Amino acid sequence: MPRVKRAVGSRRRKKKIFQKTKGFFSGRRRLLRSAMETLNRAGAFGHRDRRTKKRDFRGLFIQRINAGARENGLSYSRLVNGLKIAGIEINRKMLSELAIHDPSAFAKVCEQAKSALPKGVLKKTAAA
Repeated sequence: MPRVKRAVGSRRRKKKIFQKTKGFFSGRRRLLRSAMETLNRAGAFGHRDRRTKKRDFRGLFIQRINAGARENGLSYSRLVNGLKIAGIEINRKMLSELAIHDPSAFAKVCEQAKSALPKGVLKKTAAA
């Protein structure tokens, strides 16, 4: 039976790891054990933060919409409620883009939401 040399396979595995750790600092790039540990941690952080990013952006969109809505005499919750009653389906990302880049169009959306709300709701907003 011929002798098995394992250099080629192990070098290939190490090479893959070291290519992925390119740009890391010091031994985290050069030493196999440190590189593997760092790579595993980086993967875990990336997985976690891809989900966190969605949460963070939703919060940012809501803040922007709230700021725009208050300029038009509504709170965020009343604006969203009015849009739901009026049957206007527009997502928060697009609403926040309108509030930032096209305030006149956002004001028209707010007017439609105001007109869809019951009359007693708006008086509470004006008094507060």
